[in-house]
Amino acid sequence: MSFPERLSLPLTIIVFCLAAFGGGEAACPEVTLTREVLNDGFHRDLISKMELGAIIEHTADCRVMIKERLPSGLYVDPYQLASMQQHNVTEVLILDSIDVEAPEYLSMEHTLFVYAKPDPKCAGCFSAVVPIHIRYHQPSEEREEALVILPSPQLLVRCKTDLLLEMCHMHLEDAPCSVRDKTACHWTDVTFKPVPEVVLQVPVGLKQHGFMVCTVTILVTLFCSVMIFAAVWKHGQF
Repeated sequence: MSFPERLSLPLTIIVFCLAAFGGGEAACPEVTLTREVLNDGFHRDLISKMELGAIIEHTADCRVMIKERLPSGLYVDPYQLASMQQHNVTEVLILDSIDVEAPEYLSMEHTLFVYAKPDPKCAGCFSAVVPIHIRYHQPSEEREEALVILPSPQLLVRCKTDLLLEMCHMHLEDAPCSVRDKTACHWTDVTFKPVPEVVLQVPVGLKQHGFMVCTVTILVTLFCSVMIFAAVWKHGQF
């Protein structure tokens, strides 16, 4: 082997090591996140799919969590999530108290910790389904709809080794270990390809229709009350 050939092998190894461990974000495997909202009306399903790419090739037994910040116009039902968790459909941890009956203008934003599940059909892929609900908004003067914007989430990964942190030069963040274990664990904040914000359209009433709506509601309520009273009087036993 000639001297240039003998020199090329060590140089190749050095360049590879520098690219893998000293190249910053450029050396980090590309992570993709796609989001989709299904169904119509006030009850939707937020589907998130992550593909970690080459990360899984370097680490084993990784867990993926999505940190969502729901605006005041959206909420999740804790009882519905608990039922889905019992059937192993989804795992969502909520640390804030949620009033499912409150309208948008009396609510605050809250944070969700969504623990994604691995996709058996795709290596290094994870997915999560979260049912979200839209709150009622105040009537408007002119517009018949309002916009609710769901910002881009934060993607956290936790593995048994620190190789991911060394490869990508990312920072750690403390977050609950799991739905059942709320103690803080070290998660790696993973950057991913930018995704557009999720924008939901919400129908709202017009203020000038307030008198008509109230009048019709009162009349229908009185009519139904009279019909119920008449049925009880005719068929009831006193």
